[in-house]
Amino acid sequence: MIHRLGAELVLLFHFAFVLLAVVGALGVLMAPGWVWIHLPIVIWSSVVNLAGWTCPLTPLENRLRATSGGKAYEGGFVHHYLGPLVYPQGMPRRMELIAGVSILLWNAVLYAGIFWWRSL
Repeated sequence: MIHRLGAELVLLFHFAFVLLAVVGALGVLMAPGWVWIHLPIVIWSSVVNLAGWTCPLTPLENRLRATSGGKAYEGGFVHHYLGPLVYPQGMPRRMELIAGVSILLWNAVLYAGIFWWRSL
């Protein structure tokens, strides 16, 4: 029971991490110091996708699932949870590369907008 709860908490943390990578720059509007938390999240998320690495949270979640009697999944978090939404037959490596670059570009646009808005 405790291992399953742990796996679910890791899953929620992982989703929150991905969400922060995508829209966390908006937090800088309310708290400029947030940039020092958000930028490492963006860099890590991009590097993991671009390098084809497995985030350490994925094996932790899988280990907790297996220990609780559940089924671990193959591949990474993005492949397992987000990939099927876009590519039901499986997410190609090309999409990981696009995701990594997109995270960087999207956040560059957000930060440029924030800095422009603050300069007014």
